Amino acid sequence: MVEELRQPVTGKASPGGKARIETLAEMRGTEEDLRFFTGCGEFDRVLGGGIVPGSLVLIGGDPGIGKSTLVLQAAQGLGASGKKVLYVTGEESPTQLKMRARRLQVNTLNLLILAETDMNVLEEQVLSIKPDVLVVDSIQTVYRPELTSAAGSVSQLKESTAALMRLAKRQQVAILIIGHVTKEGQIAGPRLLEHMVDSVLYFEGDRHHLYRILRAVKNRFGSTHEIGIFTMDASGLREVANPSEWLLSQRPKNASGSVVTATMEGTRPLLVEIQALVTASKFGNPRRMSTGLDLNRVSLILAVLERHVGMHIMDYDVFVNVVGGVRLLEPSVDLAVAASLASSFRDIPMPLDTLFLGEVGLAGEIRGIPLLEVRLHEGARLGFGRAVVPKYSMAGLRERAGFELVGVSTLDEAVRTGG
Repeated sequence: MVEELRQPVTGKASPGGKARIETLAEMRGTEEDLRFFTGCGEFDRVLGGGIVPGSLVLIGGDPGIGKSTLVLQAAQGLGASGKKVLYVTGEESPTQLKMRARRLQVNTLNLLILAETDMNVLEEQVLSIKPDVLVVDSIQTVYRPELTSAAGSVSQLKESTAALMRLAKRQQVAILIIGHVTKEGQIAGPRLLEHMVDSVLYFEGDRHHLYRILRAVKNRFGSTHEIGIFTMDASGLREVANPSEWLLSQRPKNASGSVVTATMEGTRPLLVEIQALVTASKFGNPRRMSTGLDLNRVSLILAVLERHVGMHIMDYDVFVNVVGGVRLLEPSVDLAVAASLASSFRDIPMPLDTLFLGEVGLAGEIRGIPLLEVRLHEGARLGFGRAVVPKYSMAGLRERAGFELVGVSTLDEAVRTGG
């Protein structure tokens, strides 16, 4: 049972005043004019090019991962560009927030701090101050006094988020709200929150390591395929300008099961290393584990290797890992997964300067992939000179970026010629 707040209907106008009806042609401004830039290129990229006024953005992540650090540094960039930012802190006192701001070198005069959790007071302050951007840290601490339930409960989260959504749309203020993540990896509270907001961003990574990945799982104003990569140090978050180089920085040499592929994360090509370990099983049921890849997709590739390449791999334990914490969803990495499995099974290292690109079909065929030229350019920039690619994709290729291309049409041909 969920408690809901019912208010009597009155004839008074809403806080935002009467809405004015406009035609589409009368509306001014382009998409670029409407967005606020935070000064953090990775954050703006994931948002679709910047923060849209009137949008409600939910940022989720594990405790201690760096969510508050991210929004505080974004507030510094917004304030430096002349935008007024109101930071509502419900978990820290203003003194504690100032200590963290000093460590992060956040010193803009356009950043206002409000230590408040009462939603009614928060609305009054927003209507009075009229900020360009509102930050709520965190949504679990904000409550409606009209409800008897505790802050963080389902009813409080629902009502508080609904009030913030109305505030964002009527006042055209961009609102960033922070939400904690449960042990199951979901944002604490009902899934209804994800449907109410305009964008949902997840801040991922191990808080005991330096690297963080920001990804969008919902975005009404941009792509959900973009990711932002950061490093965490004592002075805050730093953007990773060359993520491909970072992802391959510790790649082992002459190691079987290690293969590099090029994937597209939105408009950005990324070179990632896929590692596979195939070992004899000591149990009746062989184990299958996958990190960063869909396990069902890995099982499909194993079945194709068994049937069409003649590798009797089903009686072996199989472990597949994408290095760096990146999740690969597009099918163009299938060939790289198959090559890493074949390399580990035969204990034969693949050449260090070779990329594997292609989608594997159930009949053992290698299907074409999009944006092959973009992937090859990224590989050439990092010193790769050879690529095993679908023969179908080579037909429309205008520029090879100095690559020696090996066109293949079947998985058996790719495994035989890849090394």
